[in-house]
Amino acid sequence: MELLPQGQRNNTQVTFEDQQKINEFSKLIMRKDTVAQELTLQKQEKEYLDDVSLEIELIDEDEPVQYKVGDLFILMKQSKVAAQLEEDAQLLEDKIQTLQDKQGEIDGRLDALKASLYAKFGDNINLER
Repeated sequence: MELLPQGQRNNTQVTFEDQQKINEFSKLIMRKDTVAQELTLQKQEKEYLDDVSLEIELIDEDEPVQYKVGDLFILMKQSKVAAQLEEDAQLLEDKIQTLQDKQGEIDGRLDALKASLYAKFGDNINLER
């Protein structure tokens, strides 16, 4: 039984390799969404750290500041907190760069799969969101 109208029928056979590419494409899309979500969270955290760093600089240098480590708050001098915030910001920047690199790799592989699948199936496959 054919569900497509006469003009839209396709005689292209879907091979096992084609199905593997389609499955890989689907997995990569889900992975890309996860990476994009994590990237957004990390960028937001970086913005928070930048804002806190600006606020910390306004505090007197000798005044103790509560700094959160895990679930605990410890009292540290303003200068040590500022230095720790810089280290934390650098770690976040490294995470962000890693996630952006991963996102680029995923995009490259998705583009290659799209080209391959569209070359074979043309308009009979929809790989767009």
